[in-house]
Amino acid sequence: MEISVETIKELRNQCGAGVMECRDALLEMEGDLEKALQVLKGKGLLKAAKKADRVTTQGLIEAYVHAGGRIGSLVEVNCETDFVARTDEFKELAHELAMQVAALSPQYISEEEIPEGADIEPQAACLLQQPYIRDPGKTIRDVIVEVIAKVGENIRVSRFSRFELGVKD
Repeated sequence: MEISVETIKELRNQCGAGVMECRDALLEMEGDLEKALQVLKGKGLLKAAKKADRVTTQGLIEAYVHAGGRIGSLVEVNCETDFVARTDEFKELAHELAMQVAALSPQYISEEEIPEGADIEPQAACLLQQPYIRDPGKTIRDVIVEVIAKVGENIRVSRFSRFELGVKD
């Protein structure tokens, strides 16, 4: 089966995988772009899982202040090298995470942080499980995994804080 260069480029733009990985996924799925995208996302999850134990000592602290100046957030996002921390993909991820924190006010990073016996809905309280504000079909964990697959390094949210005028924790 012949796969056009345009189809490979389109798939690559959607997922950030390499040209040969995109070509192979398209061949495997007989040219079906959506199925190939799912295959590559599955492989991205595998890549992210393999990198999960790597140390993340570099990164960014991103600040976001919502229009009107009444709500803001700070997020520390870590990666393995300062080279990746300076990439546009990483900076955009940090900004999107700061906006997510300001918009949905999570209490914890992940489900593991919820105190045992607490009656809390993890999808609402945990940043990584919240639906992404720009695409509710994805979780924040999915968005981070996509960036991990693109940049090739482990990425971790270390901490965050949300501020709202007149509200104290």
